[in-house]
Amino acid sequence: MPQNRYKEILQKSQSLFALLLMIVLMTILTDNFFTTGNFWNVLRQISVNLCISVGMTLVILTGGIDLSVGSVLALTGAVTAGLLKNGIAIEPLNILIRYNTFGAVSAGLFLGLILGLFNGVVITRFKVAPFVVTLGMLTIARGLTMLWTGGYPITGLGKFSVIGTGWFLGIPLPVWVTGIVVGIFMIIMRKTRFGRYVYAIGGNEQASHLSGLNVKRVKIIVYAICGLLSAVAAVIVTARLDSAQPNAGISYELDAIAAVVVGGTSLSGGRGSIAGTVLGALIIGVLNNGLVLLNVSPFWQQVVKGFVIIVAVVIDRSNKSE
Repeated sequence: MPQNRYKEILQKSQSLFALLLMIVLMTILTDNFFTTGNFWNVLRQISVNLCISVGMTLVILTGGIDLSVGSVLALTGAVTAGLLKNGIAIEPLNILIRYNTFGAVSAGLFLGLILGLFNGVVITRFKVAPFVVTLGMLTIARGLTMLWTGGYPITGLGKFSVIGTGWFLGIPLPVWVTGIVVGIFMIIMRKTRFGRYVYAIGGNEQASHLSGLNVKRVKIIVYAICGLLSAVAAVIVTARLDSAQPNAGISYELDAIAAVVVGGTSLSGGRGSIAGTVLGALIIGVLNNGLVLLNVSPFWQQVVKGFVIIVAVVIDRSNKSE
């Protein structure tokens, strides 16, 4: 029994050990890594991915997947920037509706929620595979982004950029936003009935349904949350760049899935945690940052990241089979 307990602790600590090992290696290989400035730089860099990854964790815990998060980020960021800078013109009535920062951000977040809700409804009501539905939403949202922006970036957003570049109590604002998101969903997943429902559905959806759990409603809420958190990430990245780029968010879904899987969440659902995802996002962030400091080609960075994902999945499968 003690041996099994020891083995379980080792399995749960794999991500932490991997992160510590990576930090030690990067510190040895480059003098610029273990500095205060680079520490905050890494946290700022992972803030966007971590917001998306928290939503992706909930989706994967139910046994699903969301490939649309990058395109949803692009669309909600473009809409937020467009409303903030240009407002909405109702030409027949000769009316121009202006938006302040709060109004524009609220509209972007609401749009993200609606897009996620649409994914969840189609998946549950029409019993379409999440892969297919979210792949379709990926294309839809990307196309709507191009239509909204005309293919050009929306720039010059004024004080809005403080959200992405400002500091509060010595900590970057994006880190505050991400920390609040992580804290809220750690509590939800650990302490609430909804969190238990998410794990139950991922563990055995059929048994959850037979026990009286409203599986469809929980799944719809999970996909809506994922869309909402993609919009939160959109606010951060748009503010940080002081512009909404039509091609924003490309491959972000892969980074989010990587963080979730590396953090120990099972792709088959039912097993994982928000804390693990935080570690996974840190591992991906430290890896990216270290490779940049070592002047490794961006193409090789993609290769290394791909291998890390494969190794994480192999470890997950081997742990399940034991």
